[in-house]
This record gives sequence, C-alpha cells and structure tokens, in this order.
Amino acid sequence: MNISVVIPLLNEEESLTELHHWIANVMQTNGFSYELLFIDDGSTDNSWKIIQKIQETDNNVKGIRFLKNFGKSQALHAGFATATGDVIITMDADLQDNPEEIPDLYNMITKQDFDLVSGWKKKRYDNKITKNLPSKLFNWAARKTSGVKLNDFNCGLKAYHNNVVKNIDVNGEMHRYIPVLAKNAGFSKIGEKIVQHQARKYGETKFGMDRFVNGFLDLITIWFLSRFGKRPMHLFGALGVIMFGLGFIFALYIGIDKLFFNKVGRLITDRPEFYLALVTMILGSQFFVAGFLGEIILRQKTDKKRYLIKESLNLNH
Repeated sequence: MNISVVIPLLNEEESLTELHHWIANVMQTNGFSYELLFIDDGSTDNSWKIIQKIQETDNNVKGIRFLKNFGKSQALHAGFATATGDVIITMDADLQDNPEEIPDLYNMITKQDFDLVSGWKKKRYDNKITKNLPSKLFNWAARKTSGVKLNDFNCGLKAYHNNVVKNIDVNGEMHRYIPVLAKNAGFSKIGEKIVQHQARKYGETKFGMDRFVNGFLDLITIWFLSRFGKRPMHLFGALGVIMFGLGFIFALYIGIDKLFFNKVGRLITDRPEFYLALVTMILGSQFFVAGFLGEIILRQKTDKKRYLIKESLNLNH
C-alpha cells in the first residue's frame, strides 16, 4: 500500500464528509493505493456516526474510536500502530490542511529519501496576536533547544516513512515534537515543505493559549529526556557527587580550622558556614539517590495502555 492517511479528530462532524471526498479524489487522480484512518478522540458530536456512514461507501476508510478524549498524541500513537502504508501522512480534520499537498509529500519521502517531511504554513489565516506570534516564539525556542531546523513544528500536515512511525514513541503531549523524537531515534533526514494553509471553514479551534504554555513545558521535558532519559544517574548522580563533595570539603575545612587554628573560638554550630556545608551535603545525597532510583525505575518500567478503544471500523485486528 502506498499511503496511510492518519487523521486525529475531536468534534469535527461538519468537515468529515467533505474532507473524505477531497482526499479520495486526490488519491484516485494520482493512482495511489491508500487507507484513510480516522481516529476519533472521544468526540461528543456525531463524528463517529459520520465516519461509519463514510466507511459503508468506501472500504479504504478505517476508524478507531476512543472511549474518551485522551489527546492528540495518543490518537496519533493509535494511528501509527495501525497504519500499513509505505508512507504515512498526518493531517488535521478541520480542512485547514490541504490534501492536494499529499502527492508532493509522498514523492519527497519515496524519491528524495527523506525520513520525515514537515509542512510549513508560511502564510497563515490565524489571529496574529493570539496564535501567530506565540507560534513564532514557540518554534524559535524549539529550534534552539532541539537542533531541528524547522520553521513550523506545530503543522499537523506531515509525511513519514513507515520505519519512522513504527520506531518512535509518541506519548503525553509530544505530538508537537515528533520531528525531535525522530531525530533522537536516529532518523536524521528531516525536510520541510511550504504548504497551503486554509482558513477554518467549520466550528472553532480546539486549542487555546494554554497549548503554548504546555508546549514550552513539554520542550523542557523532551530536552531532558533526549539527553538523560536513558541515563538519569549521569545527571542527578553527577550533581549529587559534586554537591556532596563541595559540602564535605567545606565541612572538613571548618573542622580543621576549629581543631588546629581557632581552638578557643566560637562553636562550629554557631558558624553559618557549617549549615551551608551541611545543606549542600544533604542536597548532594538526595540528588544521588534520585538518580539511583531513576535508574531502578527505568529498568523495571513496563508499558501500560495510554488510551482505551471503544470500537473500530474495518481493521484487520
């Protein structure tokens, strides 16, 4: 199969039929074999009923319905686990991503050997103050922190080689940083393509300003995990040893000073330096223990379900 199109959605009943027709027309025009995976992330409107009706008329359509809203990352994880195409395309369900971009994205993966191609909505139709400006700041911080030179990390329209989606772990709210996850997994050929951004036709955006705050917090998380996620002792253990060592040297100095140079001076416990040394040694010990416990937890960690599927459509399993 050439292409799997993975579409996470939440309450997008107005746009689904039109989006399906648009994608199907692009696929048929270009002669692609494909599957269209709708991942209903706990919609409370008629989205799932519409997906069922679409599937009755098009056997290329498949669907997964979550028991409740688990988040876009979990929806993408479920879609990636199910997708069988050589190239996986992700796009949003709100008609703001243009399916006409799919052939070029497919060719960049198959003919130019990119592992991942991210869309860049260079011209946007969003509010400049509440969306565009925060998005530019977010993308700048993401580039500086991750080293991945993309202009638009948030664009939902992306293309992946099958090997990429099967070897990265999208969890929490890390869907914004899939290119970073791919780079950390060893997929270094990451490209970018300017894509057309459509004005929202139906409904309202499901994301508010809080997504940028959460995005920056997730950026810190992924920075830490990319460097120390597999070896927490290297960070916490090193900090612990350094702090304990400095505290011990300071305490030793105070002790030697009291025993040999200022025998009749004030008590050690009356000196603020004593408490500074004591606190430093205690903090150093705690950092060391934190790193040690992190190593133990990492080695005993077992995966657990991140989402519950209520029902599915047209899947082989």
